Amino acid sequence: MDLGTILGIAIGFVMIAFSILNAGGNLANYVSVASLLMVVGGSFAAMMVATPLSRVLGIMKYINIALKVPVHEEEKIISDLVNFSEKARREGLLALEDDLEEVEEEFLRKGIQLVVDGTDPDIIKSVLYNDLNQLQERHHKGVTFFDSWGKIAPAFGMIGTLAGLIAMLVNLEDKSAIGPKMSLALITTMYGAILANLILIPLKIKLEDRDADESLVREIMIEGILSIQSGDNPRILEEKLLSFLPPGRRESVRAESMKE
Repeated sequence: MDLGTILGIAIGFVMIAFSILNAGGNLANYVSVASLLMVVGGSFAAMMVATPLSRVLGIMKYINIALKVPVHEEEKIISDLVNFSEKARREGLLALEDDLEEVEEEFLRKGIQLVVDGTDPDIIKSVLYNDLNQLQERHHKGVTFFDSWGKIAPAFGMIGTLAGLIAMLVNLEDKSAIGPKMSLALITTMYGAILANLILIPLKIKLEDRDADESLVREIMIEGILSIQSGDNPRILEEKLLSFLPPGRRESVRAESMKE
């Protein structure tokens, strides 16, 4: 569970509440079920119009991706690829088939299997990059969903504000109602801004980050698989793959290689 996401949203609401109280406001005055329904319900309905229903109903899948901390183990993947390379140079590419059942990552297993089968390098590259592109396209749909929702939510805040202003103008002769109705109208705009900037847009950015991390892992695997197929020296392969990692994470892989 990504505590940063949950804590960030919670702290954001606490800071908003603190600011209201610090300014002498009453939190009860900022609670409006009608405004909440207008912003959340209205914007969600707009997303049902804008996107396929299956994607809307699958919103929890995207939220789960944002809330779950992925464990990619890039260092282990690099070590495994180097080991595959060393075995391929000693015993030949066909010897790698004996270790395929131990490979947990399906993408890596598929790539090594293509190498073992003697598939043309260009075909291997095409197959693997097509798989990567499809993965990124699926991720992009989730990113686009929250990006669009983040743009629509403030608009429904404005719609609620306009509705409140119209209701106020209809009874303009009742001067005692002007203040409360104006306040209620502005609350809807506030809800739209909070929903977009504290929840929806940050979730979009978090999904983009998840996509970048997983894409990097796939890039490492593709580079390693193609290098094994071409017969690169295992040490050269290791340095090539380590370049994908930040300097602080490279030493652990080198240390593990030294032990072996």
